[in-house]
Amino acid sequence: MLSSWRRLRTAAWAGTMAALLLGALMVATQPASASTATDCTPYGTTSLQGGEYIYQQNEWNSSDPQCVSIDNGSGAWSVTQANFNTATNGAPATYPSVYKGCHWGACTAGSGLPVQVSQLASATSSWSTTQPASGAYDVAYDLWFNSTPTTDGQPDGTEVMIWLNHRGGVQPFGSRTATANVAGHGWDVWTGQQTSWKIISYVLQGGGTSFGNLDVKALIDDAVARGSINSAHYLIDAEAGFEIWQGGQGLASNSFSFNATKSSGGGGGGGGNPGTGAVKVQYKNNDSSPTDNQIKPGLRVVNTGSSAVDLSKVTIRYYFTGDGGASGFSTSCDYAAVGCSNVTQKVVALSSPKSGADHYVEIGFTSGAGTLAAGASTGDIQSRINKSDWSNFSESDDYSYAAGTAYADTTKVTAYVGGTLANGIEP
Repeated sequence: MLSSWRRLRTAAWAGTMAALLLGALMVATQPASASTATDCTPYGTTSLQGGEYIYQQNEWNSSDPQCVSIDNGSGAWSVTQANFNTATNGAPATYPSVYKGCHWGACTAGSGLPVQVSQLASATSSWSTTQPASGAYDVAYDLWFNSTPTTDGQPDGTEVMIWLNHRGGVQPFGSRTATANVAGHGWDVWTGQQTSWKIISYVLQGGGTSFGNLDVKALIDDAVARGSINSAHYLIDAEAGFEIWQGGQGLASNSFSFNATKSSGGGGGGGGNPGTGAVKVQYKNNDSSPTDNQIKPGLRVVNTGSSAVDLSKVTIRYYFTGDGGASGFSTSCDYAAVGCSNVTQKVVALSSPKSGADHYVEIGFTSGAGTLAAGASTGDIQSRINKSDWSNFSESDDYSYAAGTAYADTTKVTAYVGGTLANGIEP
């Protein structure tokens, strides 16, 4: 169990920050035209593909030789010399990697990052690797989140690792807490807490050597739903490389791309646009099975503004698919802190079905619910939806569904004030 290596990594960063920032300032040493370079330094950096990406040696926990061949035109790179022999129950020797965004204050050109999680419209990545059959290493994305748009030190939000593969008995930080089917793949989910940031790792079940158009946003949304990411924080950079404990020669990144886009603006209830109002929705999953005959979202509304909100003007929508069977639905309020008599519910069919949604349940409030003070929450609202013939749902691919059983901010349950989208992203 790797219980402490992230703390070691942070300490190492503190000691080598000057070298890293100097390396960042030296990015432009490669000629503008495509060429192949060799880097055998511990902290060297190389500009790739016109500055869109940066390769970093990042040998932070070893003094053994590490050499990498880098094609700065195509962005491909390979480890040509490495024979590390670090114990697998501690920190890796190195993390040679490529990144896009702002890494410890050094930013790539035109990355689209940083972007606030609540404003993230899409994030996709493709990555092809070569993996030798010996050694101890992982093949991993490393995404960093921070409470402010950039930082030149340790990010204070969340670290998300996506393990494409691993060998040699290495494990993520923390402990295995769940399994999930996200972005069309099965994952083991590991979570842990460092002194100043959270870590959540998604380990691909069965492993693989490449991804094509991986829906990274789906994984980020899942981490938000689990309470591991604050949706008000910023995605500041995306890295991809190899954490190496033993061996390492022959590892290669043949091609890599990462693309993030920001939502185009709020208001008006337009599909795909995030709201910018004074309320937000928090969600938890109250249903232990995603394939039974009921949907059981736990929901609450939080006033993020500076003045009270009339709850009778607030509605929220949870999106789902009917999955066959009867076309009629019934709703129930099992509990509401404001009183079930002050909660209204109805199921509405979308005029044009979307991915993961052909219906939504709309939850509103009567005048008896009163007002919601600035900073206050409605408290728990336990809703339940079933089909009139009580046939089963298949919730895992529903737009608003997430597996987390603790309340967390969500952008996939939308909130409206006076009929205008105030928070969340419609499907």
